[in-house]
Amino acid sequence: MSPLRSNSPLRTAVVGAGGIARTSHLPALRTLAAEGKAEVVAVVDVVEAAARTLADEESVPYASADLGAMLADVRPDLVVLCTPPAVHREQTVAALEAGAWVWCEKPPCPSLADYDAILAAEKGGGGRDPYASIVFQHRFGSGARHIGALLAEGAFGRPLVAHCQTTWYRDRAYYAVPWRGRWATEGGGPAMGHGIHQSDLLLDLMGPWTEVHGMAARLVHDVETEDVSTAQVRFASGAVATLVNSVLSPDEVSRIRIDCELATIELTHLYGYRDADWRITPAPGVAAETSAAWLDFGEEVPSSHLAQLRVLVDDIAQGRRHATSGEGGRRTLEFITALYRSAFTGTTVRPGDIGPGDPYYTALHGGAPDRDPASAQEEDRA
Repeated sequence: MSPLRSNSPLRTAVVGAGGIARTSHLPALRTLAAEGKAEVVAVVDVVEAAARTLADEESVPYASADLGAMLADVRPDLVVLCTPPAVHREQTVAALEAGAWVWCEKPPCPSLADYDAILAAEKGGGGRDPYASIVFQHRFGSGARHIGALLAEGAFGRPLVAHCQTTWYRDRAYYAVPWRGRWATEGGGPAMGHGIHQSDLLLDLMGPWTEVHGMAARLVHDVETEDVSTAQVRFASGAVATLVNSVLSPDEVSRIRIDCELATIELTHLYGYRDADWRITPAPGVAAETSAAWLDFGEEVPSSHLAQLRVLVDDIAQGRRHATSGEGGRRTLEFITALYRSAFTGTTVRPGDIGPGDPYYTALHGGAPDRDPASAQEEDRA
């Protein structure tokens, strides 16, 4: 692939013609195409008819069921993966080896071993070399960027206590899709496939974590994975947090709350937020002019695929590492892996504890895909 020019549209291939491509990725790509920053040049799907239908709808010139053939024929600059997580490693590595950048839907891949194989395929590892990044769009709304900057500069004082909640509802029909709720194809349950967005945002706001102790259970659904999990977390700052991930909750909400010395910060939404979804409550004694300044979020950017894609396209053009690539994406997967290992072993897990040779490095179930999450600790102690 020839070097990119910062003023050239990013020639983009979309892999996977399902719902997430149609509702999130393609609308974002259309907006950037209208601005001359991107151009969709190919659609790939395992069902060739689905690829051709979507390509016709979007006036895209190339459609195929063969990813390898598309990479050879089209030589795209960017490959957008809208496929199930079990194939993310194989597809990402193929795209990287063909000289393309990758933007991959969450979950990034089923294991740390898979993620590290992707890192190894990033030949140079610098911003000018193709790399893979993950869809963690909640980091890129103006609300998260504003609050994150205030936290980083200490405007709220020390963070003390936090809560991260992804309590959603999924019925039996949702799990009738064959790849859902299966370790081999989805990688994990709500901690991996649903709550990972809020967990990623919490880590981005709170900084490095130092230990996690988790619990998991399968209470309702006939699946292999858990359908609910909780965790206690300690951060390098000394702050502590609780997490709840559920697909059993009829009253659905996504929420983060951070109590600091000088203020409480709350974000309440469902699948995406605007600035109005953030609330800042000052502590007694905080000057009115200070708390008023906290409310100046600047130009509003809702959290969305478009918000992240704008930054990614600019990062690629300028030769910068994107925030959710490399270690910036791995830290969230390591945290989720640690939650599962802790839940299944009854032990506290710290960063760096899970590496080659550890069964949780290659699978979130730790090598025992048939066990009941609720009884996993007893089995490990036996």
